[in-house]
Amino acid sequence: MKAHHPAAGAGLRTLFLGNDPWSVPPMEALAASRHHVVRVFTGVAKPAGRGSKLTPTAVATAARELELPLLEVGTVRSGWALDALQDAEADVLVVVAYGEILTAEVLEVARLGSVNVHFSLLPALRGASPVRHALLLGLSETGVTTMRMDEGLDTGPILLQAREPVRGEDDAGSLGARLAAIGGRLLVDTLDRLATGTLHPRAQDGAGASWAPKLAAQDRVLDWGQDAVALVLPLVHHLKAAGIPVETDYTGASLKSQMKKADKSGAGHTLIIGEQEMKSGMAVLRNMQTKEQEEIALRNIEEELKKRTARAS
Repeated sequence: MKAHHPAAGAGLRTLFLGNDPWSVPPMEALAASRHHVVRVFTGVAKPAGRGSKLTPTAVATAARELELPLLEVGTVRSGWALDALQDAEADVLVVVAYGEILTAEVLEVARLGSVNVHFSLLPALRGASPVRHALLLGLSETGVTTMRMDEGLDTGPILLQAREPVRGEDDAGSLGARLAAIGGRLLVDTLDRLATGTLHPRAQDGAGASWAPKLAAQDRVLDWGQDAVALVLPLVHHLKAAGIPVETDYTGASLKSQMKKADKSGAGHTLIIGEQEMKSGMAVLRNMQTKEQEEIALRNIEEELKKRTARAS
């Protein structure tokens, strides 16, 4: 049956699901548009920071400031939260960085279906961390996609897209903030066209898909068994930009044999670039035998490692 679309100028009754700070600009844009935010769903407050104080999500804080109807829920897949979705009589469900895999039952609660704002040019960078992966991969361009959601992982038909260059000085925060702002404008444009039936969804080309999964603890460890300088070049270029703490094992066989020539103790070294080091801008080079350590400025790490490798050869 052909979907009924509201008359031109009429706003859509919208449900909004989001958790992340990058969910906020699209929600704000939606609240400022002609469309009506019926309910906002976000995760429950969780312990955070010193003292493990219960802290609401960024979406919860912003929704309260905007005086939007807010529900903080553990899950929307079942129970009273699912009931609240279903009885809202919404035209469209909007999802931005919500973080929960949604069932068909959830995706079908709204009359015109579900729309997701994704921070990449799909089918590129499907998954939970498209902004950080765009930086880690050294992409010169990324963007934002609105898509009609299905049960796959970011596999639904593309509605609208907007391109955005990745700047040389970008980190995850600056790039993510720009994409979130673009996402707000693109979301409103998408809903405007959805309301008038002028969207033309197109299927994604699965052959061109790439993946941007959530970065896990093991993704922070690099094996330095290969050439140190070759490995550190992309690390230096992208590490700080991506905002990812990394601990690197600087004791790989080939490099360790070189280090023995430069270090009479014969000990391997560990280069530590963790969360604290990222904040201070100083990496720590630790002698694994004597436990002595020295600090190296992150901005100079490439030059310093080149010098050490040259001395060891």
